[in-house]
Amino acid sequence: MVQLPDAVVRHSDAPPPEPRLLRLSPGQSAEFGRGEPGAPLPIPLRDPAVSRCAGQITAVEDYWRLCNYSGAATYVVENLEGAGEHIRVAPGRIGAPVPFELSRVILPAETPMEFKVFAPQHAYVEHGCDTPAGEPTTIPFSLNPSSKYFLVLLALCEPRLRSPSSAAVPGVGEILERLLPLPSCHGLTRSALNYHIDYLADTKLRLREGAGGSYSEAGGKRERLVSLALRFNLVREDHLVLLPPAARL
Repeated sequence: MVQLPDAVVRHSDAPPPEPRLLRLSPGQSAEFGRGEPGAPLPIPLRDPAVSRCAGQITAVEDYWRLCNYSGAATYVVENLEGAGEHIRVAPGRIGAPVPFELSRVILPAETPMEFKVFAPQHAYVEHGCDTPAGEPTTIPFSLNPSSKYFLVLLALCEPRLRSPSSAAVPGVGEILERLLPLPSCHGLTRSALNYHIDYLADTKLRLREGAGGSYSEAGGKRERLVSLALRFNLVREDHLVLLPPAARL
């Protein structure tokens, strides 16, 4: 299902109109772009910077594909449920698979043009395929969300969970300040916090040090913890409720 962009520009204080929806069954396609006079496309994007026929989407079971017909513009598909997760579809790319259930397609224009795509809910297997015989399968990253070390990891990842463009990883002092309001962290000290960071790096996430037994630069251990945790979805936006309310500027 595609939520089409607003047909007219509305004022910020005006109530939002009823969404215009385009439903596609598996195998069906719809083109998007400016269209030609008297021949609008199923997904109209009325901006002079958008090609008359800018691309096409095709429904495929529980995912969809995107074709970029532009010769110069890269399109971005954002995961509306992810912390900044997105894919780029290069100019001329045909049939790029999009695995997100809820997506926003953004085209560069004078005012960036966008439309949303809602794929069917993904199906998941109820049980693994392991048989009872033999050695049991181990859990690669066993984390307890109720533990103090998990709160430390969550505080490390918080800036990028809230704003994926954030490049800075919090320092020890910032993490300590963030966690001290929690009853379970009232007695937390810098040395204890450093212990939890070392425990995460050496035991829980088992980071490997670089050549010479170091993490290459100051803060390298914290940076790699954040990178690994976000890459494998070990901490998520819904975990942020475990932290104190964020200060409002």
